Amino acid sequence: MLEFIFISPLLGVIFLLIIPRENIVRLWKTALEWSLLTLTVTILLWAFFDVEGQFQAVKKFEWILSSEPVFGFALFGVDGISIFFIILTALLTPICILISWNSIKFLVKEFLLCLLFMEILLMGVFTVLDLVGFYVLFEGILIPMFLIIGIWGSREEKIQASYYFFFYTFIGSVFMLLGIFTLYSYAGTTDYQALCCLKIESKLQYLIFLGFFLSLAIKIPKMPFHIWLPQAHVEAPVAGSVILAGVLLKLGGYGFIRFSWPLLPDASEYFGPLIQTLSLFAIIYGSLTTCRQIDLKRIIAYSSVAHMGLVVLGLFSHTIQGLVAAVFLMLAHGLVSSALFIIVTLLYDRFHTRLVKYYRGIVVTMPLFGVLMLVLVLANASIPLSCNFVGEFFSLLAAFEYSFIVGVLASLGMVLSAGYSIYLYNRVCFGEASKYLSFSRDLNRREFYTLMPLVVLIILMGVFPFSVVDVIKSSTVFQEQY
Repeated sequence: MLEFIFISPLLGVIFLLIIPRENIVRLWKTALEWSLLTLTVTILLWAFFDVEGQFQAVKKFEWILSSEPVFGFALFGVDGISIFFIILTALLTPICILISWNSIKFLVKEFLLCLLFMEILLMGVFTVLDLVGFYVLFEGILIPMFLIIGIWGSREEKIQASYYFFFYTFIGSVFMLLGIFTLYSYAGTTDYQALCCLKIESKLQYLIFLGFFLSLAIKIPKMPFHIWLPQAHVEAPVAGSVILAGVLLKLGGYGFIRFSWPLLPDASEYFGPLIQTLSLFAIIYGSLTTCRQIDLKRIIAYSSVAHMGLVVLGLFSHTIQGLVAAVFLMLAHGLVSSALFIIVTLLYDRFHTRLVKYYRGIVVTMPLFGVLMLVLVLANASIPLSCNFVGEFFSLLAAFEYSFIVGVLASLGMVLSAGYSIYLYNRVCFGEASKYLSFSRDLNRREFYTLMPLVVLIILMGVFPFSVVDVIKSSTVFQEQY
């Protein structure tokens, strides 16, 4: 069944190429239908997932003709971690299509091709079990996202933002490639499962880890490698912001979980204090910087820096709670931040500004919008019964087990998060209606149906977290480390 998560979007790409570009409605409907089919396949893959603590549905794909048995192929498989990132990718793709239905006015065919092509690459990143294959797919994602930001961005600075995104992440990935070459020269293979059984010398682990860290830290992004993120978010269209916040930022955390613990345990332990310190700076600095932003998209972008800092903090706490928290919080952030970017875009489509100072009293004319925004803002502040609360609770529990001081400093992030989230909602929705805004209609059916799956999942994951946690704990990483 694994191959169908690639075949379905690939068939969607083929059909889009056949349909004339003048038939705009047919293009949108075709892309939506094939993306929904891909989502159905991923849900079936989860339904038949057997909790055994090992990779399942493993497929071998010959991609380089080679006589060597250790090179020239890539393995694909899923475990308790990758299955949820696959579902998240498949869920956000049709949502991106729906929310962009009326906002993309030119080169619609090319835009939809970029979305589906990116979905294929993301499915490959989360399932590939070969380091060279991971690097190729990891870098391939830069191309469609570069085009989405640079072509369909909202303002004149979009080209600069697309180059920021491309060169920051591309230059960092060169160090990962050097680490992969070092691993191959030492072990003679890039097969992930074979490398997990190999004991690497500690000093060599340190060098390899630094190469992976520079690449993955830029992708998360961690301080001080976060400069590209706010610029890319502000200039990207809504689909670009949703995919960027919902999935692409998770590639860094996924890479740390997949490679740092199983392959480089000594280096992960050695560099743990440094990474914990950087994570604390990211949490506090990201939260304080969020408090002083005046652009709605920048507020969400900088809050993402703080939340992903908490992910890495839990990951390098060297506890099972921290690893669970890292995966769960990445999934939660993928849902909440994506929905918040959609909410912000709905305001921008109506009033054509993202500056907070122009908004007040939105709930008077848009009560349905006000209710949904309240749920999302409270989830971003990690109130109980939301998925963010579960992830951040486990992260702080792991931080306190690691060090009391680290736990106290990390807790400041939750306090500041509640502050800027509630202030944002109060400023936008409550009070007397702003004199700068004209009367506007509430959410239409398409916008409501786009947001509701995310809102429902945010609440369900908060109420029933162990339906996800139990599968995560069955993953290969946990079986190897604990």
